[in-house]
Parts: sequence; structure tokens; C-alpha cells
Amino acid sequence: MKNLLSVLKISVPDKIFIKDPETSVLGKKIIEHSILLINEIGFEAFTFKKLGTKIGSNESSIYRYFESKHKLLLYLSSWYWAWLEYQLVIETFSISEDNEKLEKAIQVVTRTVKEEANFLHINKPFLHKIIINESSKSFLRKEVDADNKEGYFEVYKRVITRISTMILAVNKNYPYALSLASTIVEGSLHQHYLKDHFPLITDSKPKETPTNFFIHLVKSTIK
Repeated sequence: MKNLLSVLKISVPDKIFIKDPETSVLGKKIIEHSILLINEIGFEAFTFKKLGTKIGSNESSIYRYFESKHKLLLYLSSWYWAWLEYQLVIETFSISEDNEKLEKAIQVVTRTVKEEANFLHINKPFLHKIIINESSKSFLRKEVDADNKEGYFEVYKRVITRISTMILAVNKNYPYALSLASTIVEGSLHQHYLKDHFPLITDSKPKETPTNFFIHLVKSTIK
């Protein structure tokens, strides 16, 4: 498993970037420090000028990789979902019992992300916080349909489809598998957000995840 993870390449739709940031030292530096900076100051305050100052590079050099900060956010979101999809595949492929497989998938999608040794230029816990706080800004916009036609959300949609397939494996007659799967994925992000910012309106505690809630919700819904 360790050898497999060491050669893993996370694939992001190539229309999102101008030049693949994974192909150069500067590109990886852009990704590394954009995560740190967005996590620090938020996406609204983030600019390529500020990022350039952080990495000691001209603003124009960043535009050689991404045409806008929106495309950079799409890249970070797609990278996260592709990485999460890989976790789903790795952690469920050897589970043969359908209920157990679905429960493991819910755990993977809803848990708090911890740092690990692969992709050291990408701080996974910080990226997870960005997904919780900022990722909706990548699609809650007027141009979302055009972006969708370009394939910018393919990885995100694949994650939901995988979970819906697991739901149907448990109950093939359940008519709302995609709706339930998307509720798990988006609802988990929302519960993490509430836990951090509006703790009085969620049962998730500061050092807990919403995993048990979603396992209970799914089991009660599709039984």
C-alpha cells in the first residue's frame, strides 16, 4: 500500500489550468502557498499579487499557470475531490459486505482530514478547511452551467456517484440514491462549518466529526 501511495498522481481536469502546476517547482510552490494563504486570509482577500509576494515571484508568473483565482480555487477543489475519491477506493475495495462498505465510505467522506506523508507541498488539513469554508464559491455563481459543461466538476460528481452506487448495493429499490449521496457529501461540509462557527445549531462537538450522524441518517433512511 505504501508503494502504491508513493506513485499516486492526482488528476485534475486539464482545462482548469494553463500549465500543470505539478510539473514544476514553481507550480508546486504556487499550490503550496495558495493553500496556506487562502486558509490564513480567506478567498475573498486572496489575490495573485499577495501570493506572488509570499513566494517571491512576479504576479505574472502565476498567470502562466492559472488565468484567474477562480480557476485556482477550482483546481484546489478538484484536487481535493480526486484525493478523496482515491481514499474511498483504497479503503473500501477489500470490503465485500455492502452495509460495511457504505459505512466505511461515509466515514471517509465525513471525517476530519489529517496530514500524511504524500504530496508534502499540499497541506491536507488546511485544504480540507478551504473546502469546508470556500469550495461552494467555485460553483455558486452565474457561470456554473458553462463551467460544468467544461468538465470542471467531474471529479466531485464522481465521488457522489460512487457513494450512490454503494447505497443502491444496500437497497436497490431506494429511489433517491443520488440525492442522499450528495446530502452526505455536502451535508458533511456544512456540519463541519457549523461545528467551527455556529456550534449552538449542531450536535457535532468541537473534537468530533459528523460521521455518526450521517451513518445513522443513512441507515434509518434506506433500511
